[in-house]
Amino acid sequence: MNNTEKSERQGWMSALARTDFLHLKNSWSQLDLSPDHQIIRATETGLIQVQSRMGSTGNPFNIGDMTVTRSVVKLPSGEMGYSYIKDRNKEHAYLAALIDALMQNNDYVEQLRLQVIDPLKATMAEKTNHRRQQIATSKVEFFTIVRGEDE
Repeated sequence: MNNTEKSERQGWMSALARTDFLHLKNSWSQLDLSPDHQIIRATETGLIQVQSRMGSTGNPFNIGDMTVTRSVVKLPSGEMGYSYIKDRNKEHAYLAALIDALMQNNDYVEQLRLQVIDPLKATMAEKTNHRRQQIATSKVEFFTIVRGEDE
């Protein structure tokens, strides 16, 4: 897998993991697909430890635990799909893994990109822009006045 393919896959996996589950489920159900697949790792929920850094440059420290659900599926043609979803939605993790596997198969990639991945990315970008606009309205500009005796 070259860097371009890796980057594309990271993009769709991110969209599948971070999207609203109901939106993903509705997009998937409209396709009316039921591909053969094998569950390699049953969907399971666990904890991961989250680390942070002060100012993004300091020493790492443990900030706490986060609930994660993961799943792995395999298509008969050999493609493996993986997913890691924050929280406990097992159906979301399973569906994201299945779509990841199908996105690697040439028979499904265009249909899924047009009807699932691109709309999910567009909705997420819209939400991000809306949130940025909300934050921008509360932005405070600071300025300094130079007094004569400070010169």
